[in-house]
Amino acid sequence: MTEDHAMAHSDGGLSRRSFAAVAGTATVATALTGGTATALPAPATPAKPAAPAAPGDRRGADVDRCLAVARALLVLDSDNRPLVPRYQRVLKKGLPAQRRTRTRNVLVIGAGPAGLVAAWLLKKAGHRVTILEANGNRAGGRIKTFRSGGHEDAEQPFADPRQYAEAGAMRLPGSHPLVMELIDQFDLEKRRFHYVDVDADGRPAGRTWIHVNGIRVRRTDYARAPRRVNRSFGVPKAHWDTPAAAILRSALDPVRDEFSYVNADGKRVDKPLPERLRGWARVVRRFGDWSMFRFLTEHAGLDERTIDLIGTLENLTSRLPLSFIHSFIGSSLISPDTPFYELEGGTAVLPDALLERVREEVRFDRRVTRIEYHHPDRPAPEAGHVRSKGPQVWVDTVSEGRGGPVVREQFTADVAVVTVPFSGLRHVQIDPPLSYGKRRAVSELHYDCATKVLLEFSRRWWEFDEADWKRELNAVDPGLYDAYRTGRAAGDGSLLGAHPSVPGGHITAGQRTHYAANRASARDQPEAAGVVGGGSVSDNANRFMFHPSHPVPGSPGGVVLASYSWADDALRWDSLDDEARYPHALCGLQQVYGQRVEVFYTGAGRTQSWLRDPYAYGEASVLLPGQHTELLPVIPVREGPLHFAGDHTSVKPAWIEGALESAVRAALEIHTA
Repeated sequence: MTEDHAMAHSDGGLSRRSFAAVAGTATVATALTGGTATALPAPATPAKPAAPAAPGDRRGADVDRCLAVARALLVLDSDNRPLVPRYQRVLKKGLPAQRRTRTRNVLVIGAGPAGLVAAWLLKKAGHRVTILEANGNRAGGRIKTFRSGGHEDAEQPFADPRQYAEAGAMRLPGSHPLVMELIDQFDLEKRRFHYVDVDADGRPAGRTWIHVNGIRVRRTDYARAPRRVNRSFGVPKAHWDTPAAAILRSALDPVRDEFSYVNADGKRVDKPLPERLRGWARVVRRFGDWSMFRFLTEHAGLDERTIDLIGTLENLTSRLPLSFIHSFIGSSLISPDTPFYELEGGTAVLPDALLERVREEVRFDRRVTRIEYHHPDRPAPEAGHVRSKGPQVWVDTVSEGRGGPVVREQFTADVAVVTVPFSGLRHVQIDPPLSYGKRRAVSELHYDCATKVLLEFSRRWWEFDEADWKRELNAVDPGLYDAYRTGRAAGDGSLLGAHPSVPGGHITAGQRTHYAANRASARDQPEAAGVVGGGSVSDNANRFMFHPSHPVPGSPGGVVLASYSWADDALRWDSLDDEARYPHALCGLQQVYGQRVEVFYTGAGRTQSWLRDPYAYGEASVLLPGQHTELLPVIPVREGPLHFAGDHTSVKPAWIEGALESAVRAALEIHTA
C-alpha cells in the first residue's frame, strides 16, 4: 500500500476509485493469473464497462496489494513460502538462536493473547520484558470466561459455583494450528464443541429449532423440506425447495473455484500453493471493494427476499453492508468438516497458562495514555533534540484509581509491541505522529460490536424429553405439566425459578417486573428440544441461542447462551441495563422453546457487550469494503521501534489464531533485528 494515500495520483499510484475502475482489465488480470485472463465468472447482471485507466496509472501497485492480502491470508512470506511451520517451531522451541542477538528492553502494551505470547517468547529468548495492561485484574483480552477461581479473583458469577460460561472466544477451530500447538504444549484439556447438536452417540442430530416468521421447525426437517419457511420470506418459486445454506453455497462456490476444486469424493480441496495464491489474489482484486449485499445482488443475482432468508438463517443480516472479503474468508477457511473444540474449565485457561509464564512481567492497572518514540527518519518530538542513544520508547501510563490514589508512571524501553485495538489506540497520544497510512488505519479501521446474554438454569431442560418435563414440572405442582401444555400456566412471573432445585435469592424484584411487563403473549408449547450442544436461530431479538456442548461435572444445571448478536442486532441490547437484559433474553428463549423453561431459571445471568468494554473497544475489526486493500497492508508494518500485533493486524480478526500469528511475527522482528 502507498504510505501516503493523499499523494496517490501525483506519484502514479492508485486510489480506491481508480483501482476499482481498472480492476477488470486484462493487464491486471494477467498479472494475477500468471498469463491467463481472469477465470472468475461474469456477474449475473451485466456489468458496466470499465472506465479507461487514467494516464500514468501504475496498475502493478494494485496487483501487489492484492497479492499482499492473499499472502497474509495464506500466511506466506514475501517469497511465497509458508510461515506457519516456522511459527509452530517458534512456539515449540523458542525464538531462533542468533549469533549477535543483543538483549533488549521490550515494552508490550496489552495482555491479550498477542501480548502474552510475544512477551513469553521474548522473555524465553533472554530479553527484558514489561507488559502494561489497563485492566486491573484480568489478562486475556477478548478471551474472557465468567467463572470463579481464575486468575481474575472475580466474584462467583452463577448460583452454582461450579458453572462457568464464555463472554468471548468459545470455539476453537481444529484448522488453526498455532492455537492447537499451544493447547498441546500447555497440556490443556480440549473436547469437541458441538456447533451442531448431537445425539447420545455423538452424531449430528439437527434437532435444534429454526423459529422465523411465526414458524417453528427442526433444522433437519427444514433441510429436508424448506418450502414452508422459504415461502414465508416471499422468495421466488425457484428457491422454494432449496435450503438457505445451499443457496448461499451455490453463490459462493464459483468464487471458491478460484483457489480450490471439488474432488471425485465430492470434497473441496485446495489447489497447489502457487495457483491458490493467484486465485485468492484474483478474488481480492475482483471483490475487494464489494459488500456482501452487493455480491449477492449484482454477482449472484439474488433478489432481496432470498437475501433476507439467507441473512436470517445463515447469520449474515447484520454484516451484509460490510466487506464481502471478510465474510467470504470466514466461510472458506473453515469448512463444514472443520472440527471445533472448547477447553475444559473455559477458554480463559489458555491465558491462565500464558500468565503463569510471564506473571512477574505484568503491570496491571496501567492504562497507556501517551507513547513517545525516536524514529531516525522523522523529526524528534522536541525541536533540536535527537534521542539517538539510550531508550527509544517512552510510555506514560495512569492507573484508574480502583479504591486508591491515581498513579501516573512512565516506562522506557528499546522497543515496544503495541497490541491495543486500533479503536482504542485513537485515544493514545503518539509523538512523533505515525506514518500517514498507519494513522489512517487507526482512524478508519472498522470495529464491529457483539453482545452476549447468558442465563443459568438449575436443570439442563434442553436435554429433556417429554417424560422428563412431566416429572419435573409436576414436582412443582401436580397439574403444572398440563397447565403449560394447554396455555393455562400463570404468566405474571410467579413461576420464575419455581422448581425446588432453584436456589433462592437470585431473582430480583426488578427482574420479575421486567418479565411480567415484557413476557410473550403466545402460549404455544413446543415439544421437548432433546438436544446436546448446537444452537437455534430466531428472528426475534435473541437471534442465536447456543446450548452447552458438555455438562459441568457434578452440576445438574447449565448456562445457556440465550442471545448472541452482532452489529445492529447487538446495539439493540446495549441500550438495556443488565437487570432488564436477563428477563428480555428469557422471554425470547421462551418464544423458541416454550414458556415452561422459566421454572428452572435461577435469576443468575451474565452479559457482555464488547462495544461497551473499556479495554476492547468493540468485538473485532470487521472490515468495510475496500479496507483489505487500502488499510490492511500497512497495519502490521513497524514504525521505528514500535511493532504492532493483535488479531486486527492479521487476516483473521476475532480469531485467537490471528493474534498468535501476529505475536510470533512481532517477536521475530524484534529478536532478529
